[in-house]
Amino acid sequence: MTVTQDRPLTYAKMRRLVSFFSDLLKGKKVGFSDFLNKFVSSQHLCQHLDPQKILQRQSKLRREKEERGTASSVNTETSQMKPADFDYLKVIGKGSFGKVLLARHRQYGGYYAVKVLQKQMIVKRKEQRHVMVERSVLLKGLQHPFLVGLHFSFQTPNTLYFVLDYVNGGELFYHLQREGSFPEPRAAFYAAEMAMALGYLHSLDIVYRDLKPENILLDSEGHVMLTDFGLCKEGVALGGIMHTFCGTPEYLAPEVLQGQSYSPAVDWWGLGTVLFEMIYGLPPFYNRSKAEMFENILHAPLQLGSGASQAARSLLEGLLERDVTKRLGGSYDLVELQEHPFFASINWDDLLARKVRPPFIPKVTGPCDVSYIDPEFTQQPVPTSVNERCQPGATCEAFPGFSFVNPVEYVTVS
Repeated sequence: MTVTQDRPLTYAKMRRLVSFFSDLLKGKKVGFSDFLNKFVSSQHLCQHLDPQKILQRQSKLRREKEERGTASSVNTETSQMKPADFDYLKVIGKGSFGKVLLARHRQYGGYYAVKVLQKQMIVKRKEQRHVMVERSVLLKGLQHPFLVGLHFSFQTPNTLYFVLDYVNGGELFYHLQREGSFPEPRAAFYAAEMAMALGYLHSLDIVYRDLKPENILLDSEGHVMLTDFGLCKEGVALGGIMHTFCGTPEYLAPEVLQGQSYSPAVDWWGLGTVLFEMIYGLPPFYNRSKAEMFENILHAPLQLGSGASQAARSLLEGLLERDVTKRLGGSYDLVELQEHPFFASINWDDLLARKVRPPFIPKVTGPCDVSYIDPEFTQQPVPTSVNERCQPGATCEAFPGFSFVNPVEYVTVS
């Protein structure tokens, strides 16, 4: 959703607003009308800037939160959202634990991408934590123009449902496969929007860890939308480190391959590999043999063809720097990229406000147009199991607290 404003919303203002709303919604867990009252009261307090009142209010809200425990504003675990609320129209994607379906809300008519996951498979592979991390990241107030957002989540005895933004401009992977590579201005536009999404996640101490063309979607207007937060890691501030080996082979940073501790800078290496692929048509160290590809990532010199500008070559060298202390973005994150000559033509505030016209606009006739989605998915029948009946109180011990209704949405759908 794009909000039109009279005054431009800068990146810094966006971060402050998101942080404020996220804290307000997450910390207080109140009903929507109560939320509005508290917001108005907070505005009033901000105007008067009375530190004692602010501290007293924070103390009171903290006590309220402790008293409520895990209770939710909309009683999410017993919310009325259920599989039968949707008509499931097409299969539009597939993952390790289930499918992604285009669905329409029967009563209100909105179109969504519903990610349907089989609990048994998740538990069998011991992936409960990744699923809950994805839910948690989606709930971090990710109201960002280049991130897929969560509207609802709910569960049945056998299945988990994520109800997400529906994006039908196609995967970046689809467009790269069809066109081979992109002209630099188009690659720069996509890279800039990806960088803003990654920088925003980093500002929330979240590392994405799985940037690849399959996880980068285009919406119907041609803007980038990052999706699939299952490999995200929370609570990693700039300068923080992680140790988990995860990601997709072609896009793995060398420090991950070597089993070393790593930081949010892994995402800038990932952006470098995707930018390289957009310009040259293949990931930078690609080889059909995974063993040789890993060896290339660790030791092979970066081969930059003559087809790229000096600014593009400089950016790729900075992002694909094996020494993390020297990698572009490693010290000051997004700011370092924004100042690079490759992005000299980008107005970052306009980009965030979606005022920059995308270089390619998908030709879709409406939400049911799936022409940019791989027929491998769309030609599959919608599984009947998605309409599993919801039994009140039936849940899986591995997924407590999974169900969610966005408080803003709840005003509409309840």
